[in-house]
Amino acid sequence: MSNRQQPLAPRGAPGGGAATRHDELARSLGWFSIGLGLLELTAARGLCRALGLRGRETLIQAYGIREVATGVAILTSHDPTPWILGRVGGDVIDLATLATGFEDDNPKTINLAAATAAVAGVTVLDVICAQGLIDQKRLSPPGAFDYSTRSGFPRPARTMRGAASDFEPPADFRIPEPLRPWQPDRM
Repeated sequence: MSNRQQPLAPRGAPGGGAATRHDELARSLGWFSIGLGLLELTAARGLCRALGLRGRETLIQAYGIREVATGVAILTSHDPTPWILGRVGGDVIDLATLATGFEDDNPKTINLAAATAAVAGVTVLDVICAQGLIDQKRLSPPGAFDYSTRSGFPRPARTMRGAASDFEPPADFRIPEPLRPWQPDRM
């Protein structure tokens, strides 16, 4: 199997099939975001205690709200690209917050380092997904498609010629006699 991305199903296909692996990754990241956000909302105190970030519980809960909202937006949006980019921005904020834990006399630096590595790994996935989704949107270079043999008609012109030659418009479609323009042969 090649490394090229294979389409899984056309966009808008019945059953809601995603078009590419990047769409599937975006969907997975959406679910991950909701799960992480719910964890941050419900267990902010335990997370802060485990990471040595005491006093930042409200901030972690705010991050949880952001994660849940972003996850829902990714899953419900027709185009998840801006929301994945939002995840990348959120990851940068999360990494900055985790970095503040290294400044103090933190006894939980091992836990903090593991959490930082995990967030960095998810950030890489978010960047890969965002780049893939952006690449999907790029237009083909000019001249990539040749439409010189197409006419725009559903059938060849010779088979459609004369198809309406016996058509007689209904009486209510015709202009009434008094409103028709004057013609010399009608006198």
